[in-house]
Amino acid sequence: MRNVTETVKQLIIINVLFFVGTLIVGDPAYKILAMFFPENKDFQFWQPITHMFMHGGFMHIFFNMFALYSFGSALEHFWGSKKFLFFYISCGLGAALLHTGINYYYFNDAVNTLVASGFSKTEILQILNEGKINTQWQELLTVSQFQNFTSAFMGTVVGASGAIYGIIVAFAFMFPNAELALMFIPVPIKAKYFVPGLVLVDLYLGVSGQSIFGGGSGIAHFAHVGGALFGFLMMWYWKKNQFNNNRWN
Repeated sequence: MRNVTETVKQLIIINVLFFVGTLIVGDPAYKILAMFFPENKDFQFWQPITHMFMHGGFMHIFFNMFALYSFGSALEHFWGSKKFLFFYISCGLGAALLHTGINYYYFNDAVNTLVASGFSKTEILQILNEGKINTQWQELLTVSQFQNFTSAFMGTVVGASGAIYGIIVAFAFMFPNAELALMFIPVPIKAKYFVPGLVLVDLYLGVSGQSIFGGGSGIAHFAHVGGALFGFLMMWYWKKNQFNNNRWN
């Protein structure tokens, strides 16, 4: 890969190796390395890190690695490898934190309704951890409550997208007038407008539970927003303290 910096290259290689390994191993790899809801019996302490290197399909990993290749090398060139890697991992963890926090809100909102109706939280967790649901729950919860409740507990999170969103935000911070374009938007847009617009779209889709093509979405939009938010806060802090002028190696 021409003009790619060393850490970006290594991250791409690791992601590809994880993806190929997952194709070979199959579902057991996702059960161990994807990130589960913390109260799910399949949650493991390493999953907030390992989920960043897992992907759900070829297009998922392609777009993430293409974005890492496109934006990451410019940042590593100015920061150095250690600072870049710290930023990348931090944004990925920030994405996992916000996504999990939103899921906790959805989960506990439904649990509180069920507890008020006579169920105990222990009983609810026991049923869910057996991979089952109680059909009475659907009668007690609204449609959106029930969907958010079950998807929060039973869903998994995979992908480097949160870290990538942090990288894109950092790129816009450092190169605000760089012109970017998407395949379906033929007119180049400056990074300082493109990136906030992209994040706002994700925020809207996360709140509405929709996809850009209509219907439900299996995309962890709040993880994208979390990565972008942590990336913005780190860049703001570094700029305020002139820390962004310093390399770590």
